[in-house]
Amino acid sequence: MPELLERTQHTEVAAREEGAIVPPFPPSGIGTVLYEHDERSSRDQLRRQIAALEAELGRLFASAFPRKGIEFRVAAPGGGPRILSVDELERVRDGLIGRLAGARAALGEHTRSEEAKRGLIEMMSAEPEAYKWVRVSNEDIGEPGCRHWHSRPQWGVLGMLLGWWRVKVSSGCPSAGGPAAGGSRTKI
Repeated sequence: MPELLERTQHTEVAAREEGAIVPPFPPSGIGTVLYEHDERSSRDQLRRQIAALEAELGRLFASAFPRKGIEFRVAAPGGGPRILSVDELERVRDGLIGRLAGARAALGEHTRSEEAKRGLIEMMSAEPEAYKWVRVSNEDIGEPGCRHWHSRPQWGVLGMLLGWWRVKVSSGCPSAGGPAAGGSRTKI
């Protein structure tokens, strides 16, 4: 370590004699240990941070599974397999931090919207006449399936005129062999 300090001081003196502007190495009060940059440990630390961010992004994607729009893949930066520099690793880490923050915000917005729709279903069930013709689907509340809740008159036009409203809950997805799927209903 003393040899390194001696060598840099001689280089500084020679550069100043030639008229070049050289920043002092090391500044007064700071030891040379701070100037020795161990790139391997920096890369290891950045790789650990990137791995933790990728895992967090994957967990966030898995927790929001039926929803779409959360991208969990991490693209390889620039042109194929190679050892990334510290700057490139920092850019990857910073990009992941931004994507993770965006995904959390989007998931939070989805969650708020889904909770509002669940509350709407409860209010519709309590007072169907106040929510005429409102329809909420399973997709609106973040669940898989085709079920939906629909506030409609109980006996068609007569129920509408008399104010008899109810919330009808569909039974789910239509069967695959029905008329919508192209099947025929011919009687034999």
